[in-house]
Amino acid sequence: MLRDRLPVNRVAAGWALGMFIGCSIPFGLQLIVSLPLSFFLKVSKIGATLGTFITNPLSIIVIYPCQTWVGAHLIGSPLGWQEICDYCRRLSSVSLFSPEGWQTLSEIGTAVLGGFFTGGLLLAIICTPVTYLGVRRLVSAHRLRLERRRTAHKTR
Repeated sequence: MLRDRLPVNRVAAGWALGMFIGCSIPFGLQLIVSLPLSFFLKVSKIGATLGTFITNPLSIIVIYPCQTWVGAHLIGSPLGWQEICDYCRRLSSVSLFSPEGWQTLSEIGTAVLGGFFTGGLLLAIICTPVTYLGVRRLVSAHRLRLERRRTAHKTR
């Protein structure tokens, strides 16, 4: 993040894009979406890639059930916690690129899928601006420190 040579706003936008995709698109499909978008939008490819890692094999154990539970309540189809965990366990055991994955996905139902995507969109709406502002601040501060060091070194 700190070594990316793009302008600060493009570095921050790449990370924010990755965060948005990581929150709103199912694990396994994220890079397929984030990388082409980063080229199209001319933002940090590293940020767009690494930003998707908010959802990884360890974090989805917590994030996906939580976002599905919140999203299901928001769309008016409240689901029980155990029911959501069972669905998430079933989905994590198959590849979405296989016939079994698509069959499992079709069996889950609209309440779970609607809850997943609604909760993911809410998480993305919260995390994306926070990521953009945080990365922008970090990169700007780092570049300012480097510039001060260079200036101090030249004056010696």
